[in-house]
Amino acid sequence: MIKNITLGQYFPMDSVVHKMDPRIKLILTLAVIVLVFCVHTVWGYAAIVALLMAATVLSKLPVKLLWRGIRPLWFILLFAFVLNLFFLKGEHLLFRWWIFEVYEEGLIKAVNIAVRLVLLLTTTTVMTLTTSPIEITDALERLLSPLKLVRFPVHEMALMMSIALRFIPTLMEETDRIMKAQTARGASFDTGGVIARAKGMVPILVPLFVSAFKRADELAMAMESRCYNGGEGRTRMKVLHIKGADIVACVITAGLITFICFGF
Repeated sequence: MIKNITLGQYFPMDSVVHKMDPRIKLILTLAVIVLVFCVHTVWGYAAIVALLMAATVLSKLPVKLLWRGIRPLWFILLFAFVLNLFFLKGEHLLFRWWIFEVYEEGLIKAVNIAVRLVLLLTTTTVMTLTTSPIEITDALERLLSPLKLVRFPVHEMALMMSIALRFIPTLMEETDRIMKAQTARGASFDTGGVIARAKGMVPILVPLFVSAFKRADELAMAMESRCYNGGEGRTRMKVLHIKGADIVACVITAGLITFICFGF
C-alpha cells in the first residue's frame, strides 16, 4: 500500500499540462482547492470533476496512476464517511438501526466530505505528477518574491517546501523496503488488533527516522560541496514564460469559478 502513494512524485510526459508555466499551475491548483470547499451542489462537483478529467486527458496521465494514489486512502475516506453518517444529527431522520440513527443531513455531509477528499487528493496529485520539484521551487519563489521586501528568505522557504514534497515518495519507498525486510525476519503487520499493529510499527519507525536523517545529511553535504549559499546571485536554466495554454487555462478556471459562485 505504501508504494502506491503518488503524492509528491513526478511523471514526465510530453503534454500541454507539463509544458504550462508552473506558477499558473500552482495558482490554479490553489483556486480549485478553495473551490472544492465552496461547492455544495451536484452541478458544482460535476464541473470540478469535468475540469480534472480534462486536465488528466491533456496531461496524458494514466487513469490507473491516479487511482493508485487514491486507493491507499480508502480507510480515511470510509472513516470520514461513517463518522458523519452515523454521528451527525439533523431534523430529517431516514432510518434507525440498533443505536445508530441516520439523518438526511448526515448522509449529505458524509457524501460531501468523501467527494471533497477525493477531489483534493486528485487535484494535488495531478499538480505534482505534471510539475517537477525544480519547477515547483521556481514557481513558489517567483510567487513569493514580494516578501523579499520585508527580508523574508523566499528562496530558502521555496527550497524547503520543494525538498519536503520530494521526500514524500522517497520516505514511502524506504518504508516499503523496511517493511519487506522486517517481514522476511518474521514480523507481521496485518494481524492482531489496533494496539498490536501499533506496536508492530515500532521496528519500522526507528530505522525510518535513522534513514531520513541520513538522507538529510547526505543532501546537506551534496549542497555544500556544490557551494550552495542561498538564492542570492543564482540564475535559472529555464526562464518562466506565460504561454497561450496558460491563458486558456486561466480563462476556463475563471469561468468555472463564475459558474459555481453565481450559477449554482
